[in-house]
Amino acid sequence: MTDNPFETGLDRNAANHVPLSPLSFLERTAAVFPTRTSVIHGAGRWTWAETAQRCRNLASALANHGIGAGDTVSVMLPNVPPAFEATFGVPMTGAILNALNTRLDAATIAFILEHGGARVLITDTEYAPVIREALAQLGREILVVDYDDSEGPGGDRLGTMNYEEFLASADPGYVPRPVADEWESLALNYTSGTTGNPKGVVYHHRGAYLNALANILTWGMKKHPVYLWTLPMFHCNGWCFPWTVTSLGGTHVCLRRVEAGAIYAAIAEHRVTHMCGAPVVMTMLLNAPAPDVRAFDHELAMMTAGAAPPAAVIEGMEQRGVSITHVYGLTEVYGPVTVCEWHDEWNDLPMAEQARLKARQGVRYPVLEGLMVADPETLEPVPSDGETMGEIFMRGNVVMKGYLRNPSATEEAFRGGWFHTGDLAVMHPSGYIEVRDRSKDIIISGGENISTIEVEDVLFRHPAVLEAAVVARPDPKWGETPCAFVTLKPDTAASEDDIIRHCRAGLAGFKVPRTVVFGPLPKTSTGKVQKFALRDRARAL
Repeated sequence: MTDNPFETGLDRNAANHVPLSPLSFLERTAAVFPTRTSVIHGAGRWTWAETAQRCRNLASALANHGIGAGDTVSVMLPNVPPAFEATFGVPMTGAILNALNTRLDAATIAFILEHGGARVLITDTEYAPVIREALAQLGREILVVDYDDSEGPGGDRLGTMNYEEFLASADPGYVPRPVADEWESLALNYTSGTTGNPKGVVYHHRGAYLNALANILTWGMKKHPVYLWTLPMFHCNGWCFPWTVTSLGGTHVCLRRVEAGAIYAAIAEHRVTHMCGAPVVMTMLLNAPAPDVRAFDHELAMMTAGAAPPAAVIEGMEQRGVSITHVYGLTEVYGPVTVCEWHDEWNDLPMAEQARLKARQGVRYPVLEGLMVADPETLEPVPSDGETMGEIFMRGNVVMKGYLRNPSATEEAFRGGWFHTGDLAVMHPSGYIEVRDRSKDIIISGGENISTIEVEDVLFRHPAVLEAAVVARPDPKWGETPCAFVTLKPDTAASEDDIIRHCRAGLAGFKVPRTVVFGPLPKTSTGKVQKFALRDRARAL
């Protein structure tokens, strides 16, 4: 009991406390702006009233098949309307949305479907070959709903009904299940981490709600943005932008494939105001063939994250009239949670210096409560000198609930009351962080995480390979690509092409080494491979 007059008798009740959930954004926008354009896909156009009904229809169809609280619904979709509708329709039932990376191989997809306990899979027919193989490896029944996209290449149907037929089976009067607790699980996203098997990151409604609104504050977004989907919606649920843009009554412009010509065309035709993506997208736009480039005369903002974009790339985009905002985050924190917050006085600096400053990862989002660079063991903050490296730590309401069915990994990630990112950085005197290395050796290629251990495991399966180590090599297009250092067994032979061909048979395409270097590996006195030396060699190639 307390005698504090501001606490006694002033309790939470249905009138003054409602669980935070991004699902509420759709309800409001559909009521306030029912006739505004919600989604554009090819020749297709939908209003917010129509999109809200489609999301409810998806929820109802799922509920009719027994899907409810605690169930998992997986989707294997590019940036098409059903991928967006699933961000609302799936959690309306109380189920958890699991958006699959469309670049994954069959074995990894099968692992995720099994580990996440998926009961339903909504999949684009383009991915039928890899999904068919994954389902065969899964070894249990799962409801498959096919999406036939008129804008896509088509493919075999694996289920008993397609997406539109599934929606047509809905009860028009379906009432979504109310969110009882904002801590309820909302989404399940897998990150490659540092091992071959990915870890399932669990989001809650509160975190998604807060980060969706933080995107507005961080980017200074106004009502009715026109957002182009160059960032995959499977990446941290599109960095929460499905909910962000919806809350502002904006328009989602779907883009099935991230290609320079299609991006420029969408920007010019739909007057796109905002887009997100890895630095590889900026490089693609800067190096696009002249016929693909379209001029535009309106303001365009782009948010980028991943491996820090080269200053020259940022400078090039700014010169083309695109305002760049650099953010940093991880799957475990709902996407971006730090931003290189811009200062007006920096506008007077030379463009090259502006680009150098903009490449920093910056300061915390308004909804991230704690950010520090510290010693990974003692958690003692490093000096703010721009030179002393430490690990980046975070805490707050936009940190994941934990890793699904992995208590040891969850405990380690939260040791000491902070989330351990595993990324190494310096803290500048200004309070801005700058990532310098990745302590867990993760390679970020085109925005995709690649586990070096997973690639090394495949390399070791080659009959001629004695030893192997993989590190990141800087790449002007992808940011980073895998570089393999290989020692061959005595009296054996293998070429670079042999090794790469072998890796293609066992890995998703983006994980295959682009470079193979043969020779002995540098080691410590205890026999541990010195990856820092290999990274230096890779940078010099």
